[in-house]
Amino acid sequence: MKINRYISRAVIIAALPAILSACDDNSWNDHELEGFEEPAITNEQAIEYTLTPNDYKIIADNATNKALAGDALKAALAAVGTQGYFTEEISPRDYAPALFSDPKFPYFTLSDGSSVKLTYRIADALPTGMTEAVNALRYTVTDEDYQKVWGSDNNYTPAFAPSHTAAASLPSILAEAYPDAESGDVVIVNYQTSQTDPVFTAPAEPDTPEFPLSNVLTGSPAKGDDITINGYVVATSTQGPVVADEAGTVFVYSPSNNADLKIGDQVVINSTIDTYNNGYQIARGADATLSGSREVTYPEPKAMTAAEIDALAKTTTPIWPVYARFTGKVSVSGNYINIALDGTSVQLSPYGASDETKSLFTDGETVTVEGYVVAIASKGKYLNTIVTKVGSATAKATATTTAAQSRAVTVASDNVNAVYSFNGSKWSADTRYTILSHADYQLMGQRYDNLSDEAPATMLPIYLSRTFPYAAEGDTKLVVYFYYASSTTTVRCDAYKFDGTGWIADNGVTTQTAQFVRTGGKWIYDPNVTITLPAGRSQPLSTLYFQACVDWVKNNIDTPTGATYVTSYGNNEYYSGTSAYQGNVDLRPSAARTQYAAGYADMTDDQIVAAMKKRFETEVMPGALSALHPDADVMPGLDVFYTINFSAYTGTTTPYTIKFKVVGKGKFEFVECDW
Repeated sequence: MKINRYISRAVIIAALPAILSACDDNSWNDHELEGFEEPAITNEQAIEYTLTPNDYKIIADNATNKALAGDALKAALAAVGTQGYFTEEISPRDYAPALFSDPKFPYFTLSDGSSVKLTYRIADALPTGMTEAVNALRYTVTDEDYQKVWGSDNNYTPAFAPSHTAAASLPSILAEAYPDAESGDVVIVNYQTSQTDPVFTAPAEPDTPEFPLSNVLTGSPAKGDDITINGYVVATSTQGPVVADEAGTVFVYSPSNNADLKIGDQVVINSTIDTYNNGYQIARGADATLSGSREVTYPEPKAMTAAEIDALAKTTTPIWPVYARFTGKVSVSGNYINIALDGTSVQLSPYGASDETKSLFTDGETVTVEGYVVAIASKGKYLNTIVTKVGSATAKATATTTAAQSRAVTVASDNVNAVYSFNGSKWSADTRYTILSHADYQLMGQRYDNLSDEAPATMLPIYLSRTFPYAAEGDTKLVVYFYYASSTTTVRCDAYKFDGTGWIADNGVTTQTAQFVRTGGKWIYDPNVTITLPAGRSQPLSTLYFQACVDWVKNNIDTPTGATYVTSYGNNEYYSGTSAYQGNVDLRPSAARTQYAAGYADMTDDQIVAAMKKRFETEVMPGALSALHPDADVMPGLDVFYTINFSAYTGTTTPYTIKFKVVGKGKFEFVECDW
């Protein structure tokens, strides 16, 4: 139900001409129409709202919340934005109110008297390591790193291999990359690794026929002209290569064998000149016939000024590829990467970038990029560029060229992620975590190296079963992966536990509801709490509360007296009937007698049910609430109530509601129950 109360300024303004025409200037005064000049505008509503993934990000980014968190809770607040739930440290009571006044909140104009019944996700106690993972540093092993690993600037391959493993090499690489690391720091490392060692000895040069280069890419061919090119590949992309001959270069759009082409391949192309996005190119689908390979030497890239960039973007005639160098700030939005260039509104757009090339770009980082500008997109807004080098880290194409020049045997390699942590003296692989890599995302059928929507809940248990086929009951793992939502890719970490048959989520995350009210121009937490415990197995919130009930009986009844109301499984009891396993209150007298006959000797069925109900009302549930809500307290001038919706089982399942009053810090008094 919504309560709306509006006074429209438009109605008042519309009436002003008529009023003014009937009165002279002196008649419009405080005595005759006091307060009418500034009509009160209210927007009082009672709404129900469930937080979206983007809302958690807004909460984490809110300036008021950042000031509240300070340096001590900075990382914990950031984790709320990426994980999509509150924690004990970052509670909804303290951090949700700022959302309601944020312009990004759909009801931010609500006025005093309004209330928001907020449904949210919260983790009661995050497993150790989760916050560190979602706030981890990210490092991609560079070409220079691989050169140091192999001990040569020439005879190396851009990957680890059996003779130079990642496990042996990464600790020293990370130590050099993070000289000021502190104990507990965590980093996600991306690298290439191969199952085969390269061979650097030069093979015997075979007798190969001479491959004369053509001299046709002079800039004079026009759209529609037939052309024959004897050239070689100088840059590769998912959309096609750049091919050079004696005279110049051209972009070859999606040749039939594009996936097989690599830097240095000599090719013969018979096709037609075409144009697209103000750039010359070879028409789509041409055959690039291979004819040996050669070493590739790049020309000195043109360092373009802002004025030259603007002039290039405004040109109305199609361009031939321009080999240039640019410096700018990276902007990553989902799978789109653009680079804002200094002194101009024109941006660089890496065109047809492979996953390896994309991994070299970090959002917000300033980089220097070299490559071939092959087209001008969006009416001069973007320079589509096939990248050959990024800062100090070369893209895959450049690495392949270097390997060919060093006569290294080309080895297949896999793109791998790993999680490393620093213990105060050295970096090592952190066995608490398992992290998804490129091959895992591909196996899951993902187009990109991330998950989205509800995929983690369905994919991760299968991944864990495949990765850890011999897991023992009780084993736990923190699964790190990349998650895409609201045009942003973030790091997420979920906890899983093996129950003997499968992997189940074990984040301690439950869905709860709390109310907030606006009074005196501020949003405050309404301490009255309503908790709904769904009946049935594997209901996280029901399991949490009813297990607390079972634990109370174990600690306060069974252990002191020697009784055995709690079953051998430790997840249900028959002192009051609570079952964490079934998520209900079991009021069957027969089940109570079966569990502990001595406790119900000489009692009728009705007496047993009455005793169990009273214990639930006055002992067990108040004890569980004290354990789960130790900070609940009385508030001056306001009665604070906890209302719990639950189900009881007597052969059939029936829903009930029970109410408790907070009478002291962490103390609860039974008020009523409708059973």
